[in-house]
Amino acid sequence: MTTDLTIAGLTIAGLARAGGVGVETIRYYQRRGLLPVPARAGGIRRYGAEEVRRLRFIRGAQGAGFTLEEIAELLSLDAGEDRTRARELARHRIDALDARIAELTAARDALARLATACGATESGPCPIITAFEPG
Repeated sequence: MTTDLTIAGLTIAGLARAGGVGVETIRYYQRRGLLPVPARAGGIRRYGAEEVRRLRFIRGAQGAGFTLEEIAELLSLDAGEDRTRARELARHRIDALDARIAELTAARDALARLATACGATESGPCPIITAFEPG
């Protein structure tokens, strides 16, 4: 993994390695407007430190649960001037994560109840299997 961000001239494969993603991910981010598409120099596109920084930002924001649309907005914000909007986006993401955690907790609790019911008896249909059968 490239750690010296002063190096310029990475190929798309080098950029992908530096960001811990695949080449197709780079292309996808470019189509979404999250990463620029540099001009070709000698038939090859070259990427530098700014693209590595931006890619790592995208990956970190995804790890925090932000959607690509939210990441695009974060990238467009001025770090010194748009703290209010960045904070709103973070709070919105926290609310969404809390809702998802509640859903997953409810699903886990329901499955735990089914597993307990399944182990309570050896006769009759298994509660786990019947819970997921249609009708």
